[in-house]
Amino acid sequence: MNARQRTTVIAAACLAISAVACVLLLRHLDKIRPQATLEDALYISSPKMVKRASLGFDGLMACIYWTRTVQYFGHRHFDRSHTYNELAPLLEITTTLDPHLISAYQFGASFLAPKPPNGAGEPGRAIQLMEFGIEHNPDNWQLYYNLGFVYYTELKDYRNAAAVFERGSNVPNAHPYMKILAAQMAAHAGDFATARMLWSATYENAYEANIRQNAVEHLRAIRVDEDVTNLEAIVTQFGQRTGRLPSSMSELVADQHWRGVPVDPDGNAYKLTAEGRIEVQNPDDFPFITKGTPPGYKPGPPKFHTKS
Repeated sequence: MNARQRTTVIAAACLAISAVACVLLLRHLDKIRPQATLEDALYISSPKMVKRASLGFDGLMACIYWTRTVQYFGHRHFDRSHTYNELAPLLEITTTLDPHLISAYQFGASFLAPKPPNGAGEPGRAIQLMEFGIEHNPDNWQLYYNLGFVYYTELKDYRNAAAVFERGSNVPNAHPYMKILAAQMAAHAGDFATARMLWSATYENAYEANIRQNAVEHLRAIRVDEDVTNLEAIVTQFGQRTGRLPSSMSELVADQHWRGVPVDPDGNAYKLTAEGRIEVQNPDDFPFITKGTPPGYKPGPPKFHTKS
């Protein structure tokens, strides 16, 4: 065996020992909290303590904890859970171990920010996570985009959204639409066109299938919300003009000289209720809509569609 072969064997042995050491370390960390449940993804709550205990294998430990984070969120999201108590700490541990794990920030923000059951309902923790990511990856313009997105979609804080998009637009090689988004926040924040532009940008620039699917569902929801808003405005105008509500969707179609009954993104006709409300036929097909659902409606498990 020559020197090069010996070096290869030694390196392989070290790698194997390192992997075994990390597995044993992780088991040891789990035993420290025997009262925790598997559902809560066993871990030590202090990121600094985990980092010290990782024995220098920070990158490998970060991957392990990131995998646990995804599994934890996926399990609770599938169960339509309203609590994600372990999510933020798991993300903090992951990013402390590896501050350059970009996917942990991008997915982490989308896990943390939305209201349950679609997320943890912690936009403040999502903002902290993204600012930590920007601090350690200041030249990644997509992190600014994700942060501005949280301000816009979850907090309706258009001023801070505009400021973050503006910051991101000054990063080298930033996408040109960052400047456009900053301007849109100031001039047209909150309208359907701006929301559609944001989610379209997310779809076009995401490589992960889950993020793209999420964008598709939001784009479908935006169309429904806009359709329902416009149709109910027409119903109101009909009532103001005639002194009564239209007796049916057919009467409204005839009054407006439409070619047919308006349909949702799936091609199903919108319904007109006796109270003048517009509803979709299958609200479970649009998990993010805010309009067009019957009174007392509770969403079922999310369904995903491909972008047409």
